[in-house]
Amino acid sequence: MRERSPIADIVGEHIQLRNAGGGNLKGLCPFHEEKSPSFNVTPARGYWYCFGCTEGGDVITFVRRLEHLSFGEAVERLAGRAGIQLRYEQGGYVPGREQGERSRLIEAHRAAAEFYAAKLAAPEAAPGRRFLSERGFERVDAERFGVGYAPAEWEALTRHLMGRGFTAAELVKGGLAKEGRRGPIDRFRGRLVWPIRDITGDVIGFGARKLNEAEDGPKYLNTPESPLYKKSEVLYGVDLAKREISKRSQAVIVEGYTDVMACHLAGVPTAVATCGTAFGAEHIKVLRRLLLDQAGSQGEVVFTFDGDAAGQKAALRAFADEQKFVTQTYVAVQPAGLDPCDLRVRHGDAAVRDLVASREPLFAFAIRSVISRYDVSTNEGRLSALDAAAPIVAGIKDRALRQLYGVDLDRWLGFNNERFVMDRIAEISATAQPRQGKPAPRRVAELTDPGVRTEAEVLKLAVQRPALLGSRFDAIGPEAFTLPEHVALYKLVAEAGGAGAGGEGGRAWVDRLLSVAGEGLRGMVTRLAVEELRVDPATEERYAADLLAALETISVSRAIDQMRSRLERTDPAGGPEEYRRLFAELNELERRRRVLKERAAGS
Repeated sequence: MRERSPIADIVGEHIQLRNAGGGNLKGLCPFHEEKSPSFNVTPARGYWYCFGCTEGGDVITFVRRLEHLSFGEAVERLAGRAGIQLRYEQGGYVPGREQGERSRLIEAHRAAAEFYAAKLAAPEAAPGRRFLSERGFERVDAERFGVGYAPAEWEALTRHLMGRGFTAAELVKGGLAKEGRRGPIDRFRGRLVWPIRDITGDVIGFGARKLNEAEDGPKYLNTPESPLYKKSEVLYGVDLAKREISKRSQAVIVEGYTDVMACHLAGVPTAVATCGTAFGAEHIKVLRRLLLDQAGSQGEVVFTFDGDAAGQKAALRAFADEQKFVTQTYVAVQPAGLDPCDLRVRHGDAAVRDLVASREPLFAFAIRSVISRYDVSTNEGRLSALDAAAPIVAGIKDRALRQLYGVDLDRWLGFNNERFVMDRIAEISATAQPRQGKPAPRRVAELTDPGVRTEAEVLKLAVQRPALLGSRFDAIGPEAFTLPEHVALYKLVAEAGGAGAGGEGGRAWVDRLLSVAGEGLRGMVTRLAVEELRVDPATEERYAADLLAALETISVSRAIDQMRSRLERTDPAGGPEEYRRLFAELNELERRRRVLKERAAGS
């Protein structure tokens, strides 16, 4: 079996493999999340091994691990792929007994797909053929995608499959039938049907469109969750698109079956769609493996949405998952609100290709969508738009990209004051509470910022040697910190009694911090407790004092910039008292900064 199932071919159906030298191939591991490929395949010896999660084995092990099969089921799966007829011992072959459950369900779905496809030519399927024709699809297109018709009968498919040796229990378990009053009945009736295939091309479920709008039931009906069908992991069209996705380093996400068909026929063969659920984390894993998504990659993920409010909402949902990709992520929205299928019908194949080509970065789209809700012709509206868009900009992990979008936000709102906008973004980022009490993951790029490094070092002292900081640390306040996780940890120290109550630190102090920390902060406390503190014990008190002075200086400098921005917007003639008050506060902040700088310099 192993000899007839080349491991590079089997693995290559699920992830993109590239030459790693020495006869080896490499790709992103399908069994754990990773940013750079550590999954290795050695075709000459028929083995694979991941240096990241330390999993490994042969081709049978790979299939078992990936698809959660028993040894026998994995062998049957590979045998079917290789065209090998297995022989069963101990009484010979008995359908439905020795053969694995998954293989039986796969066979049932293949037979169902053939049944539905054949029925599309029947007289009663005329509404289905008309539906396809009105959307620009010909008979050959339906055949290419396996589109079929489910007869408007209670037991048409059930009788057909049971006549071929499948049991009622198998049909119900696979989602092809459901229990009726007198036995199993067809799940799909009087509908146009699309077979949904996994990445290897096996039919694992169906999506069905209602043809008579007057009938009860949803417009689209999908196979329920089953041993084969997990809707959070399924992408319609991935079996057809996988090679082009890998070849072009691009995946286009559309919203429906006809949109996938329209894109492929129009020359966008990288299109896929979710099946009855929103695009999510499991879908991302599938695409990352196909794109070989890693640092330095030039891949693209393009989301297409309707131009209406619902489409914008869908795009903003996608924004939440965007940064799980390393590749560039875009949005392509047709101004008139046409989906790819309607666009192709009205304007032809070129219009679909142009839609994808006109994609806009997802960050830009998300920010613009928020801004569009406000009247930016007024100062109040611009400020409200800034406060609404700032969390999006602040959430961009890449520091350089965050800075660039801050500049764009200033230009889009018309402030012409980049410093003011960036300070506002930092202010909102610092005061925002981490969702569900969980701080954002530590950002390596942000820790290259001297100010952020200073924050991190001060907090490390607060965890390891709180006595070196004492009440001076407790008086700084959370506004001195910029990263949300740093703000959260400062507040945690305060909740535990403050650095002044921490004494010399040690295990008791760390235990106290952990006892009041939420789940999201415990990892950060533990990490800071064990990180090396690179300071000479002879100079640690001076080191702590200098760090606090530097942190305070940065915080005061930020307040000075904000005060200057307020002064620039205040008319001295229109409000002289307010102007003088702000000017006095600015002078006091400047004086305080001089004192801090002198203290830090040891003057």
